[in-house]
Amino acid sequence: MSVIRKSSLGLVALVAVIGLVFVAGTASASTSGAHFTATSDSVNSAGALVATFSEGGLGNENVHYSLSANGSATYACINGGGKHPKASNKETSSAEVSGGTDVQARNGHASGSATAGPPASTLVCPSGQTFVLACVSYTDVTVTDTTNDVIASLPDASRTFFDIGAPCS
Repeated sequence: MSVIRKSSLGLVALVAVIGLVFVAGTASASTSGAHFTATSDSVNSAGALVATFSEGGLGNENVHYSLSANGSATYACINGGGKHPKASNKETSSAEVSGGTDVQARNGHASGSATAGPPASTLVCPSGQTFVLACVSYTDVTVTDTTNDVIASLPDASRTFFDIGAPCS
């Protein structure tokens, strides 16, 4: 075999290997088109932040989602008549809250929800009064597809359960 022919075969083999590497790289990056198509948030009856989402541009992979926010919850002691008798019987707790969920994408789409919070309290109510979550608010709310590194910002969310005055009015 001539030197020129051996060089030509070597060049063809090198081009083929480079082509396979390129195709394999493109296949593994097939989820680079991941994007949220819809998001919303709300506060449920337990005071937890609930974010719902839909995402497209996925493969058929398992996708992990995380939810994070700054939470502020005010707890109070309520008497049998449903009143908040003393301003000193309330406590506001603030903390970063987070939660997560895994969703199996199908046909390039995934939909689900994640829940986080509310911040905890150390308030202890006197005898004859009931411990309640008076109000809760969440700011800087984000849901993140951690599998594909896609982030969506959601609006602030809040809910008042008992109007005890500021900050729950």
